Amino acid sequence: MDLTVVAYIVYLLISVALTIWVARTLSRNGRIFLSDVLHGNEKLADAVNHLLVVGFYLVNFGFVALYLSQDEAVMDARALFEALSVKLGVVLLVLGVMHLGNVYVLNKIRRRGVMEREQVPPVPPQGWTGPAPKGPWAPPVAEA
Repeated sequence: MDLTVVAYIVYLLISVALTIWVARTLSRNGRIFLSDVLHGNEKLADAVNHLLVVGFYLVNFGFVALYLSQDEAVMDARALFEALSVKLGVVLLVLGVMHLGNVYVLNKIRRRGVMEREQVPPVPPQGWTGPAPKGPWAPPVAEA
C-alpha cells in the first residue's frame, strides 16, 4: 500500500477521533454553562447545546475533508510522520480556535444575561418623583 494512502487513513482516523472527543467534552461541560446563561431553562440549554455541537462537527469535519489532500507523495516513514504532524497540528489549532470562539460567544451571552439581571430593581417602584426644580425660582435649600 502506498504510504500516501496510509497518511490519509491515519490523518482521518486521528482527526475524526479528536473532533468527536472535543465536541463531546464541549457538549458535556457546556451544558451547565448554557443552563446558567439561559436562566435555568434546561430544554432550551439542551437544544442550543445540540445545535452548537452539530455546527462544531460540520465546520471541523468540513475542514478535515478539505485539508486531506497531499501535494507530494509520501515516500518513507519520515515523510509520513512529517505530513501527519503538519496536518494534525493544523487540525488541533482549528479545534482550539473553534473552542475559544464558542467560549467567547457564550461568555458574551452570559455577561449580557448577568447585566440584565442586575438592572432589575430588588423592590418594585412605589411611586414617581419629578425632577428637582432649578433656577432662581427654586426654594432655598436648608443648610445643615
